[in-house]
Parts: sequence; structure tokens; C-alpha cells
Amino acid sequence: MNPQVAAGNLELHPAAEHPDLLPARVRAALPDGAWVAAIDPDLADTQALVEATGAPLHASANCVLVAGRRDGQERVAACVVLADSRADVNGAVRRALGVRKASFLPVERAVAESGMEFGAITPVGLPAPWRLLVDTRVAQADWVLAGSGFRRSKLVVRGADVAALPGAEVLDLAVPAP
Repeated sequence: MNPQVAAGNLELHPAAEHPDLLPARVRAALPDGAWVAAIDPDLADTQALVEATGAPLHASANCVLVAGRRDGQERVAACVVLADSRADVNGAVRRALGVRKASFLPVERAVAESGMEFGAITPVGLPAPWRLLVDTRVAQADWVLAGSGFRRSKLVVRGADVAALPGAEVLDLAVPAP
């Protein structure tokens, strides 16, 4: 599959040639061959983008930030799943973190610590101490459409490149979306 299939009717450009569409931390961690597309920020949410562009839901990836505590220490992870499913936060994610309860990071904290905009958090360029949990289906995807760190653009990257990001752990994390 070529990257355009994941992007619907978005106009793709080599990400390395469009640094203005990506935060510095994302630019510094870009995998080779990544693509970027400018979008209307009002379409940054997956469902709105899919409806407006024809991008397939099963080729769109969402990245959510979760945390839990164990032995007085907080454990934070970014979880990447395809948009036709959801992260099993209190099942697979909780077990992967080794905590009794996992919950989503508050928006203000997620934005401040990731250095990315809400609704645009991407697994590319996340803070080093955070774990990166990648669902098996994302790792197996040819290409996925994901956040870019800015609401005004989207990245298209190979699933294998997401799985190869520093510290990535590939696990069965997703359950069907309701």
C-alpha cells in the first residue's frame, strides 16, 4: 500500500521538507520516509478528519497518554491503537504498566509534558522516560495516519516505523470500539 491510501484525499508531502508543520521534538525523531499533510485544525479529531477526507478509520492511529502508580512511583505510557478500536486501558494497558488502575493523563498535563497540542499527540518524539505501547495492529499496518504534534497537520508513517521508535513495546492493547 502506498502512503496516500492512509491519507484519503489529503495532500501528502515529505515530512522532512516541511518542518513548519511539525514541533521541533517531532522533527528530531521523524522516521525516514514519513509524510505530512496540512489540515484544517477543526478536523484534527479522528472522526471529523475521516469524514472530511475519506481517510480510512482502520488506517488512522490514535495516541493516548495514560498513567498509574505502583510502590509510590508513577508510570506513564503513550498507547497507540488504530482508530477503529480503543486502548484497553484498564485491562492490557494496566497490566503492561504493572499498576492496579490506569487512567488518562489530564489534558493540561499531557499537553505540557508532551510539548504537543491536545488532539494531535503523536508517538513520534515523546519524552524519553515515557513508555511507548504500540498495538500489534498498528505495528502490522503498512501506513498509518497519526497526529503530528500540531492540530494543523497529520503524519503518515509506516506501522513498522512506529513499532521501531525508541522504547516501543508491541502488545495486544486494543479492544473493539463501542
